[in-house]
Amino acid sequence: VQLQASGGGLVQAGGSLRLSCAASGRTFSRYNMAWFRQAPGTEREFVGAVNWSGSTTVYGDSVRGRFTISRDNDKNIVYLQMNGLKPEDTAVYYCAAVEGPLTTSTYTRDGAYEYDYWGQGTLVTVSS
Repeated sequence: VQLQASGGGLVQAGGSLRLSCAASGRTFSRYNMAWFRQAPGTEREFVGAVNWSGSTTVYGDSVRGRFTISRDNDKNIVYLQMNGLKPEDTAVYYCAAVEGPLTTSTYTRDGAYEYDYWGQGTLVTVSS
């Protein structure tokens, strides 16, 4: 599957932005979809993910309650709605895909190394 992220830009603190990740191929609904972000000089950070059907979402601690992930399997798109943005949310945001379980009773697939397919990234800048 090929992924293309879009929707990044410059926004003031407290504002909102919605990112999109469009996927090619007819098997989009087989994949769990995740968002990661990476600021300069830092490691890639897990933002959140949605399972193949959209029934389960998980979030990183730093964004839980502010960001929402959703997907439209008919349109092959996954969204990241970001509200209450803070300057520390400034980063390049990447979407990623992987098959298999997203979560179990004791495990969440939240490591960048666990994802097989990546989009090119879109820059989000939050000004104070």
